[in-house]
Amino acid sequence: MEKLYDVTALGEMLIDFTMNGQSEQGNNMFEACPGGAPCNVLAMLNKLGRKTAFIGKVGEDQFGRLLKDTIEELGIETKGLILDQDIHTTLAFVHTFPDGDREFSFYRKPGADMMLSEEEVDYDMIRQSRIFHFGTLSMTDEPVRTATKKALDVAKEAGCLITFDPNLRPPLWDSLEEAKKQMEYGFRYCDVLKISDNEIQFISGMEDYDDGIHYLQEKYQIPLIFLTMGKEGSRAYYKDMRVERDGFQVKAIETTGAGDTFCGCAIHGVLTHGLEGMTEEVLGDILTYANAGAALITMKKGAIRSMPDPEKVTELIKG
Repeated sequence: MEKLYDVTALGEMLIDFTMNGQSEQGNNMFEACPGGAPCNVLAMLNKLGRKTAFIGKVGEDQFGRLLKDTIEELGIETKGLILDQDIHTTLAFVHTFPDGDREFSFYRKPGADMMLSEEEVDYDMIRQSRIFHFGTLSMTDEPVRTATKKALDVAKEAGCLITFDPNLRPPLWDSLEEAKKQMEYGFRYCDVLKISDNEIQFISGMEDYDDGIHYLQEKYQIPLIFLTMGKEGSRAYYKDMRVERDGFQVKAIETTGAGDTFCGCAIHGVLTHGLEGMTEEVLGDILTYANAGAALITMKKGAIRSMPDPEKVTELIKG
């Protein structure tokens, strides 16, 4: 049967407040950037011409309405987005260090994205998708944890490909043990995993990335794993292949959304080529494209509205 959507994602949508200079009085000024990893991924996929849909919850407040309008404008299907009457939209304040690295302060005790219940999920949207994408921010708390797990069961049953980016944010978990447990739950379901260098070290307890990935491959039989290593580039692990491509050197101002841009580009590659019979050449091309997309977004603030145009990605690759 012909599917209605290429990718449906479930998870958090929030406002990232990023520093944007100082006022005349010397006060820090923040810019309200629409964000949330699963939706960032969809925003990139939309730029690449894919049909996408989002399932989640925001507050019935000015930020929630801003988020809904933003993704509607981009062409992401919003009928799975619920507005909560009582709980406010989640906010994250991003502090960027001089080297471009960052730390987050979250306002989410509770935030609307945690309050999505299994009864509120539009499961037909999942059944009508080629790919179901999720992360672990929707697994930190109830009721959204149960909703995520139910959605995964429906996606499996409907024969969707399942893509997973754990997107570890330690401040949001009661304990790192709990974070580990929910990441492992995701590994058991996914066909494609996107994981970062610090996440693979965290989950495997191994210093060497290859060792950590092999541990995951053996334990969970994940068909395709993408490893991102920041400006060092990325690797793909598929069957007994390991393909690596360097990153692109650009003048980065902040790294928010870089991993999600990478993820969107990589999922686009999987949709284009299919998961069966990947070759080294195809994997190399997917990595190069995703590295270029991720590099470009680090030159702008915010994520959802800053996704690079495919022409710009191609230009950077041709260099």
